[in-house]
Amino acid sequence: MQTSFRQTMFRQTSLRQTRLRCRQLVALLGTLLLLSLACNKEEETEPTSTVEPSERVAPSPVGTSQTVLEKTFPLKTTAIFPIEIPAHAAMPHLHGIFESFVGQAHGASDDSANVDFMILNEEQHTDLVGNRPSEALMTVEASHNQAVNFDLPASLDRPVKYYLVFRNTEASKSSKVVEANFRVDF
Repeated sequence: MQTSFRQTMFRQTSLRQTRLRCRQLVALLGTLLLLSLACNKEEETEPTSTVEPSERVAPSPVGTSQTVLEKTFPLKTTAIFPIEIPAHAAMPHLHGIFESFVGQAHGASDDSANVDFMILNEEQHTDLVGNRPSEALMTVEASHNQAVNFDLPASLDRPVKYYLVFRNTEASKSSKVVEANFRVDF
């Protein structure tokens, strides 16, 4: 009887272990199935951002400098040079010098070589091109040799376009040549 009791106990223990292993195997297979489904799940689209564009962090041009005009050019009536200030420029500073000559570069540079110089934003440029009266951010009238130092408005979260405008003075009809060198520090 003892052998049969031992055999019965052994069988019951073996049966419990087998059932336990089956449960563990089923749990393991279920876990693997869930993991497989999770890995194959399609990526959901990202939610739309509620952050305002002006609050976004982006690279800042602060501490850099950019040449915006370095040229000698003929001036009969008007010459316009667009410049672009990159986004996030907190304090862009335009500086440079221009000199105008009558007839040819490094010719006569006196009052007979005077030109007008303006810095315009986009709206003012549109008014100038459309022959509508407007003001300029900065104006230098009747000069043949001028240093320019001007703080442009901050560009915030978008690049901003400005225009350097050279205009032959109303009184003069002679052709002129302008040598201009301008940079923007950010």
